[in-house]
Amino acid sequence: MAEHTPMIKQYLTIKAEYKDAFLFFRLGDFYELFFEDAKLASQELEITLTSRGTGTDTERIPMCGVPYHAAEQYIQTLIEKGYKVAICEQVEDPRQAKGVVKREVVKLITPGTVMEGKTIQEKENNFIASVTDFLDETYGFALTDLTTGENFVTIIQGSWQDVINEIATTRAKEIIFSPDHSEENIKALLQQLAVTASLEPNEELPETFHSLVDKLEQKKLIATFGRLCSYLVRTQKRSLDHLQPVVDYSPTDFMRIDLHSKRNLELVETIREKKKKGSLLWLLDKTVTAMGGRLLKQWLERPLLNKKQIDQRLSMVETFIEQYFQREELRELLKEVYDLERLAGKVAYGNVNARELVQLKRSLQQIPIIISTVKELNNCYGGEIIKDIDTCDELLIMLSKSLKEDPPLSIKDGGIIQDGYNEQLDQYRDASRNGKSWIARLEQQEKQITGIKSLKVGYNKVFGYYIEVTKANLVHLPEGRYERKQTLSNAERFITPELKEKEALILEAEERIEQLEYDLFLQLRENVKQYISKLQYVAKKISEIDVLQSFAKVSEENRYAKPQFNDERHISILEGRHPVVEKVLNSGEYVSNDVIMNEEREILLITGPNMAGKSTYMRQLALISILAQIGCYVPADSVNLPIFDQVFTRIGAADDLASGQSTFMVEMLETKNAISKATKNSLILLDEIGRGTSTYDGMALAQAIIEYIHDEIGSKTLFSTHYHELTALEHDLSAVKNVHVSAVEEEGKVVFLHKVIDGQADKSYGIYVAQLAELPDKLIIRAKTILATLENQPSYQKVSENLIIESDKPVQLSLFNEGEGKTKKQVKPSSDEEKKVISSIKKLDLLNITPLEAIQKLNDLQKKLKV
Repeated sequence: MAEHTPMIKQYLTIKAEYKDAFLFFRLGDFYELFFEDAKLASQELEITLTSRGTGTDTERIPMCGVPYHAAEQYIQTLIEKGYKVAICEQVEDPRQAKGVVKREVVKLITPGTVMEGKTIQEKENNFIASVTDFLDETYGFALTDLTTGENFVTIIQGSWQDVINEIATTRAKEIIFSPDHSEENIKALLQQLAVTASLEPNEELPETFHSLVDKLEQKKLIATFGRLCSYLVRTQKRSLDHLQPVVDYSPTDFMRIDLHSKRNLELVETIREKKKKGSLLWLLDKTVTAMGGRLLKQWLERPLLNKKQIDQRLSMVETFIEQYFQREELRELLKEVYDLERLAGKVAYGNVNARELVQLKRSLQQIPIIISTVKELNNCYGGEIIKDIDTCDELLIMLSKSLKEDPPLSIKDGGIIQDGYNEQLDQYRDASRNGKSWIARLEQQEKQITGIKSLKVGYNKVFGYYIEVTKANLVHLPEGRYERKQTLSNAERFITPELKEKEALILEAEERIEQLEYDLFLQLRENVKQYISKLQYVAKKISEIDVLQSFAKVSEENRYAKPQFNDERHISILEGRHPVVEKVLNSGEYVSNDVIMNEEREILLITGPNMAGKSTYMRQLALISILAQIGCYVPADSVNLPIFDQVFTRIGAADDLASGQSTFMVEMLETKNAISKATKNSLILLDEIGRGTSTYDGMALAQAIIEYIHDEIGSKTLFSTHYHELTALEHDLSAVKNVHVSAVEEEGKVVFLHKVIDGQADKSYGIYVAQLAELPDKLIIRAKTILATLENQPSYQKVSENLIIESDKPVQLSLFNEGEGKTKKQVKPSSDEEKKVISSIKKLDLLNITPLEAIQKLNDLQKKLKV
């Protein structure tokens, strides 16, 4: 430190307090970064890395910088990559500073605290969370969206993976931990989710937020929320008046869908491209407002378990479908409603501008009409939604009287406040306008007096107002009338006492206009703050109306049916469809299917060809159940369902290379998660379990899993497999039923019918799928030959008929017919010879011989059976 300049010493002192953030250090018109910050930032931002001296001749410091006026785009880039940025500004006038200008960090921008810019998605929350481990198998979990002011808390009972699943559900961008939190847990979180981890030692709830937790009784929740608030206060250094009262929720009040199941079902994004398009959210999102889009996502992440609440939503959707014209009128009204939640957040945060307050005014103008339209629907639930909405009439009047309709973007440039709102401002404006008119008249007057047609009255910021005459016309000026002010190369500029007096009046008025307008706007913004809680309540209700009309529009456009629910755990779906696949096909080609499950059909064992639609059929059931429980109509002719408490899916194959887990290990872990947490009221979808290991290992595991679910859990289960031998379980397990996806062969080609019917499939048609993938013809021909050979072997047929193992005698397939490719005549060995061979096999100590020895021994035994 002693070797550095005073400015670098100041930088290092501040940087020591923000070790985990890029320090944007203001120097003149640039934000500069030094040392390791500079090296990393130059790579991440693709800007030039330079250096500067340290005060000695022996060392240079790495340095890079960005212009302060363009810093926002660079900051956004870093935030998108999960970094934090500390903004360090000059906090004293350089002209009055003694020594180095005083600087302080005025704001810490992190992925969870960013308030605006491209990182904020219009229809997505930007949550920041805190997690506290209470060491009694419970975790405190608190959640805040700074852009909307929403706050949630809950206690999570269970494993650390349950916490990760909850973080994944909320899609929080940043997680706050105590400094002594388990590093192993944090590492496991960062391996599974793209989040930023931050530390906050203080869990004392700041006094200003005590009113937000009035309804909380558990100290664990208050401490967890306190840690989050302490972090926000420390990093944001500004008003957080828009934070809403905390909502205490329980994850068990909603259908549980774990991280892997949400991914497999593609609820909010596709598996491959991680995009909204192609997901269930993409299909459902016909919301008109940004607030509605965010609420839709929250509902989709948390389907309901309460039948009364589900029925309320469904009744409103039904009303919207029946009353088409009112719904379309409502959609048009909602288009004029801006993002009230985030506008309220900006008001509290102090960064709302005049244009955004005009948006607020226009939104408020629509609220009474929306309320009236909803009342006309005569729906009880709709009446409940709008019951206590305050239309904020006083605020609307205030904004209408104060703001111009099209103000500038900057709040310091004037042109914001309407005439007639403030008497002092009107006087200044009158002086400015009349003064400029006087200037225009003065120019005409002087032209007449002097006879100089080119004479003009002008203005610049350095010299103010002036009368300009070209040098060729100077001879025409009356003596003593003008006072010289400035000489140019081809003209002279003059001033008169009268012009000087008017200039002072005009410039003073214009300067005071801008300052007074700015002061009036700040005062207006403070007045708007009083309405924040009312605006947030209006936003919630408008969001709910928007989501329900979206459900109605989607349901009507796609011929969806209203679901019914039963307590007998029966599933009856007639002509059901996969909503997204049907939409993507968009040609009426989708083949609908029934799903019937009851006490005698608890587990459907699905067989059939590759590409025939087994996975689609399975996902279809899960998505229909989720749609029903969020209160939306479903893609089917008729539906009657139980209310599922959880949905588990194991569909598709993927490695988890980051944690060193193979495809098969991931498959087993996801299966374990399902069978360890499922209840009889859960839905389990398992696709091709056991395919990641050897044939017998896989079939044994698959059979054992089916038996365990059947005997120990009793969940409704769809289990698809290519192990056709498993279909024999139908005869041994009372609630297992075979179904298959049908296909037919025509002229050597396979036609997939995509229809699920009772019974077992006879083939998988895997070679045909390989042919569709255009594998080499020679390879396909060879595969068909090998398959025909295998299928003709007695040992193959014996395994096919007797998979359900009840004895200790293992059976193994032979890969080749005896003597394949030989010309020697085959002779059946005598029974005595066979007995000797069998005796030799029984005596083999397979655990204590090498593979090579085993192959040699097998070859010897085979020769004894041949001539």
